[in-house]
Amino acid sequence: MKFSKLSMIAGFIIAFTLIFELTAHADEDNQMTRISFSEAVQVPGRVLPAGTYQFLLASSDSNRNIVQIFNADGAKLYATVQTIPAERKRETDGISVTLAQRPDGQPDALVSWFYPGNGTGHEFLYSKQEEKELTQDVKQTLVGDHGIMVSSDANGAGN
Repeated sequence: MKFSKLSMIAGFIIAFTLIFELTAHADEDNQMTRISFSEAVQVPGRVLPAGTYQFLLASSDSNRNIVQIFNADGAKLYATVQTIPAERKRETDGISVTLAQRPDGQPDALVSWFYPGNGTGHEFLYSKQEEKELTQDVKQTLVGDHGIMVSSDANGAGN
């Protein structure tokens, strides 16, 4: 059977389109998000130094509430944390993170993370004592694009 050049080109275009479509859906499935912090940030069980991190859902069909935090290029796993679903009143086009501003020079604590366009996000689970403290702290929600940059000034207010 002989294929024409046009058939081969059409086949490559279709194959490329399918591969690209699967890649795009992979980001939606694992909600891979790159977040940069200009200062240290607390997540359950760990303090992340200032830097860029990849947040994504663990590969689990049965539990969509496990978030893995990797370094910027995804080569080193820093933390695997349990979350619970969190609802918000309105969806945003950008990534949304909520930080609790901690007293006494402690790093801000990451409270929740929402993937763009989703009304349901991920609320991070802390110990009962930490949870009690976090409920008393001032919260700040920041919204940005896929490369959200979270920074704080000397007063602890984000931008």
